[in-house]
Amino acid sequence: MTTLLQEYAAAQAERRDDATAVTMRGHRLTYRQLEESSNRLARLLRAAGCRRGDRVCLFVPKSLAAIECMHGALKADCMYVPIDVASPAPRLEKIVRAADPRVVIVAATAAALLDELAARDVFGPSVRIISAEEHPVDGERFRCGFARRDWSGFSPEPLSWANASSDGAHILFTSGSTGAPKGVVVTHGSVIHFVEWARRYFGIAESDRDSGHPPLYFDLSTFDIFGTFSAGAALHLVPPELNLLPHKLAAFIREHELTQWFSVPSILTYMAKYEVVRAGDFPTLRRLLWCGEAIPTRTLVHWMERLPHVTFTNLYGPTEATIASSYFTVRERPSCELEPVPIGTACPGEELLVLDDAMRDVPPGEIGDLYIGGAGLSPGYWRDEEKTAAAFLPDHRNPASGGRLYRSGDLAKVSPEGLTYFVGRADTQIKSRGYRIELGEIEVALSSVPDLAECAVVGVPTGGFEGTAICCAYVPRDSVPLEPVGLRQEIAKALPAYMLPSRWMVFESLPKNANGKVDRGKLRQIFEGARDVA
Repeated sequence: MTTLLQEYAAAQAERRDDATAVTMRGHRLTYRQLEESSNRLARLLRAAGCRRGDRVCLFVPKSLAAIECMHGALKADCMYVPIDVASPAPRLEKIVRAADPRVVIVAATAAALLDELAARDVFGPSVRIISAEEHPVDGERFRCGFARRDWSGFSPEPLSWANASSDGAHILFTSGSTGAPKGVVVTHGSVIHFVEWARRYFGIAESDRDSGHPPLYFDLSTFDIFGTFSAGAALHLVPPELNLLPHKLAAFIREHELTQWFSVPSILTYMAKYEVVRAGDFPTLRRLLWCGEAIPTRTLVHWMERLPHVTFTNLYGPTEATIASSYFTVRERPSCELEPVPIGTACPGEELLVLDDAMRDVPPGEIGDLYIGGAGLSPGYWRDEEKTAAAFLPDHRNPASGGRLYRSGDLAKVSPEGLTYFVGRADTQIKSRGYRIELGEIEVALSSVPDLAECAVVGVPTGGFEGTAICCAYVPRDSVPLEPVGLRQEIAKALPAYMLPSRWMVFESLPKNANGKVDRGKLRQIFEGARDVA
């Protein structure tokens, strides 16, 4: 019985040592190579001072080396923290300070970023920095204590582990409403619970060739990696530069003869928009899965019309509930493009509850707040008891049991047939291009612009590739001319590209409600009705 995530690849190395574990850009890593290299790294990490529960920050983009580093950290009884190396240093400073790592592993492409963080005195004297490259990638302000060439000095043989299934495997940082990203602790056991069900339900086998499309700091990648390795299949990491090239994405599926594709729906919508999928295309593809946001029904119809040999499944679940909490396999093509796709029913061991303000079940067809319970729940937010207590509540049905419910912040309803439908967000959090974004974090960044008197950020559904457009309404201070391009450049210093507003509108004053607060509903209406928006 698997209790720790690294045991999946280790078991395959014993069974099928020369089978491909992961491949990218023509390079291949076998299960035996992954096993031995991660064993060596784990021993190096322990020599560098890592102990059970320590954090290892990975400044390593999607690559074979990143997969090795994840497994090495797990085998050293650490939690790995994947870092978005495309994010600006001010945001990453908050993440690294919160993670408080024992070790940082850096690729050459992230050396300049690490230098900028070192200039901000982010890394304490006890933090060890390891190069993911063969040689050190020293910067002006940091030095690597070890490099990949030093791994060979350690034994490739298996080592013992102290972790239990309830221990954290990794921390994924999501957008926070106060401007500080929140670290979601994900345990070995919660990932394994989902992976074991999914492998059985989808029939994933060693002959499969699975996509690895999401970035490694995104929750969906956890299923790509460990779902694939649990079956001894091959993981085909999708190069990030293909995301803006729909024809190349389609070619990738064909050339790699993928049997499973898993991504956010916006990618599927993007590919549909450019008509890159032909009738009967992708003959080896058996399963197409999506998660992270609602799929436009017309996108689903587009794909189902062209790929009648493929099974289509909608997965739903926030990071706090580990990969996905519910599923719905679409058995027949929707007859109406206005018909929403349900998020379905809870995965085994999980629970979906649609409740009113008094935490009572709402009648079928009525909208309520969506709560999640069961085996997938995170222990909470890293070193933040207040946010954890606000989001993870005692199970109201039996408080003495110790069970918990996660307040998802989503609105939902249940059909008379028992299927759950996602309705929207109850707060200021949105999904755009598959990313979960707190609009408040964008407003915090905007508030630092000195010539801005007032601003508000709202999300407006588009039905297109981006899912929800991020719209900024702003008022310049003392009539100072402020153009969107300048504002965008200014906040790009603090926010990643996917959090930058795509629509801007200047006001003399923002609309207010009776309480004197910004009328966000009115702003959404204005953006929805506007044709000429910057």
